[in-house]
Amino acid sequence: MGETVKVITLTGNSTESWEDAAQNAIDDADQTLENITGVEVESQTAEVEGGSIEEYRTTLDVAFVLNR
Repeated sequence: MGETVKVITLTGNSTESWEDAAQNAIDDADQTLENITGVEVESQTAEVEGGSIEEYRTTLDVAFVLNR
């Protein structure tokens, strides 16, 4: 019997970088989801104030195997 994989969309935030924003989303997901198998970056955006990036945002599709 094969595995069933579910994909959810999450957005992580960081004041440091888009990579850090992605890792923050995965860290949060890892606290409640089991068997995370991969991610796909959907978008990277940022909030800008006074000509500088104040907050990075990375939106991810997170895949995980459902428990049977």
